[in-house]
Amino acid sequence: MKQIAGYKRTTALIVLCLTLAFQSWGAEIADSTSLNKQAVYGLISRVLPKFANRFEVAYIPKENGKDVFELASKNGKILLKGNNGLSVASALNYWLKNYAHCDVSWNGTNVEIPKPFPMVEKSIRKITPHTYRHYFNYCTFNYTSSWWDWERWQWEIDFMALNGINMPLAMTGQNAVWDRVYRNMGFGDKDMNAFFTGPAYFMWFWAGNIDAWAGPLPQSWMKSHEELQKKILAREREFGMTPILPAFTGHVPPTFKDKFPNAKLRKINWEGRFEDTYILEPDDPMFQTIGNSFMKEQIKTFGTDHLYGADTFNEMIPPSKDSLYLNNISKAVYQSMAAIDPKAIWVMQGWLFVDKRDFWQPEQMKAYLNAVPNDKLVILDLWAEENPVWNRTDAFFGKQWIWCLLHNFGGRNSMFGNLEYLAKEPAEMVHDPNAKDLQGIGIVPEGIEQNPVVYSLMLDHVWDNQPIDINKWIIDYAERRYGTRNKDTEKGWEILKNTAYANEGSYESIIIARPTFQKDNDWAGTDIPYDPAELVKSWGHFLKASKKFNANDCYQYDLVTVGRQVLANYATVIQQRFAQNFKSRNSQAFKRNTTEFLELIDDMDKLMATRKDFLLGVWLNDAKKWGTNDAEKKLYEMNARDLITLWGGKDAVLHEYANKQWSGLFAGFYKKRWEMFIDDAGLTLKTGTAFNQERFDEKVKEWEWKWVNSHEQYTDKPEGDPVAISKALYEKYADKIAQAYKNQQN
Repeated sequence: MKQIAGYKRTTALIVLCLTLAFQSWGAEIADSTSLNKQAVYGLISRVLPKFANRFEVAYIPKENGKDVFELASKNGKILLKGNNGLSVASALNYWLKNYAHCDVSWNGTNVEIPKPFPMVEKSIRKITPHTYRHYFNYCTFNYTSSWWDWERWQWEIDFMALNGINMPLAMTGQNAVWDRVYRNMGFGDKDMNAFFTGPAYFMWFWAGNIDAWAGPLPQSWMKSHEELQKKILAREREFGMTPILPAFTGHVPPTFKDKFPNAKLRKINWEGRFEDTYILEPDDPMFQTIGNSFMKEQIKTFGTDHLYGADTFNEMIPPSKDSLYLNNISKAVYQSMAAIDPKAIWVMQGWLFVDKRDFWQPEQMKAYLNAVPNDKLVILDLWAEENPVWNRTDAFFGKQWIWCLLHNFGGRNSMFGNLEYLAKEPAEMVHDPNAKDLQGIGIVPEGIEQNPVVYSLMLDHVWDNQPIDINKWIIDYAERRYGTRNKDTEKGWEILKNTAYANEGSYESIIIARPTFQKDNDWAGTDIPYDPAELVKSWGHFLKASKKFNANDCYQYDLVTVGRQVLANYATVIQQRFAQNFKSRNSQAFKRNTTEFLELIDDMDKLMATRKDFLLGVWLNDAKKWGTNDAEKKLYEMNARDLITLWGGKDAVLHEYANKQWSGLFAGFYKKRWEMFIDDAGLTLKTGTAFNQERFDEKVKEWEWKWVNSHEQYTDKPEGDPVAISKALYEKYADKIAQAYKNQQN
């Protein structure tokens, strides 16, 4: 009997083990469908078309619920393993960076695979410490990607996959959905024209800041971008990403009262920058009706991954400080999602708690956040690298949150960033017990395609939880950019690490400012937080490596951008000279220094013209390509011109907020303004009269508005040899600039 009982126990144990094994095997088979091999092989063929047959792809399951990849060599090929497409793509990128010494970036790409083909001697396994790796700011969809077509989006999605991004914001094409929702409610062309902005201003429309500016929005745009969004989402999902789609915030058309006279509305205003907009009261039944209708139409059109973004009070003071009101509006936003999608998770930007800090005291924040269940809300601590909210709110009072790098405002492209800080902080956050329910990291610049070194460093934290040795990393980065080690480029980068990339917070060149004798003007704070003479030395070191790397794409970009920054810094020195000349009524010196200033602008324009990264014509011509007729082309061109200059009408307060150091913009816009200023000031020196700055400002505003609505052509093709022109400008300026800074110190 004992033997039979023992046999039964053993048999039962075997059956149990087999059952668990088959369950595990079955689960693995089911999970393996998360790896779309075809999508990954497509990415490999786009990134490395000549070597696509040297890679094999295989599935491995997640570890403790986290994404994972493995990298190894097998039969003369590189074996890439991961639990989904972005994990496998990250394995490829790890091989590119650490074995092939290559770099894929917005600004310069080096994919020259060395010989012999690099193999992986010892297998690598990486597990991300982050559940979420968020990407994009709402602003990015205008300051950078307003005019992207599918080819450009495909490149960006590949870039996201290579870097392990799994939570991208996905805002393209949303106006088509809103258009159907409101037209089904009886709104017509006149109503929608008074509501939708032009395509360069969607972000602030979605946020409820503005209505109608730079419109009306053509139906052709809505149709084309709805189709574009379907492609974007399909590709992101193929890689295993979970895109964030929008939800209803309460923002309604300005003619809403005409259709629904009993609706309970409140006016809100974006800091006096534009006219009032309208939001529904949370207890108005129409709030849920519209929110539900939008969710249904959006899911029908684009599907869902259950993540939704909504920011009701972006840079606006809520109409009431009452805790009950704040709780109700937040609850209404969430319920409008959850009523249609019970799995809905609200992904909220925490920018409102930074921008309107005085309003959002603990009582107001708790009322707003606690209306949503903890597992249904994720907060983006948007500017955590410089102005964090988590550490003054007990980690958002226990809510899920993400540590984000903002870094960039307006898509401005001067050189800046704090590499030493970024090498440590994201990793240290993972181990900080005070971080509580920290769920990941995020990259949320207002504009991209600038300062690639900053984002390359940040993205290295996706697959590691330890601080990075920045001194070693910067040497490795230089090797990846150019394919091999070089003492001159390494020295150039060491100087950059200790100067331009040793400080957070951007600074601007006086060239981009609306002309004045002041050192700083509006968004052009020109105080340089390092010794600018050191940057001249960095430029010289880069030039010493020109024979070795002159054909390298990354080297060309880095060489041009360092030279551009050297000259941009020097512009303030010259401007302050002629300001002093004017003050002392020295006409001869004024003419000499203003002539040098205008010549410097021309030289910078010529230098930047050698790289597509810095061409105004690319931005404008990409905008016009979306037009299906002349009227649409003109509308889109006006949008493109306005955003990067005035940011509104003739008297806009945000002018120069989104300034760019671009060829074409320097010669065609900034220089023209300075010529007008110098001519007017020079005339007053001759006549002995006073210069009237206010009168000049009104005059230049008229000219600026004409430029925004003009149609002169700018090339979208690079011109000139970036290395040869860099050498010529270095020889022309290096000693002169070094002496100028030396004289300032003395």
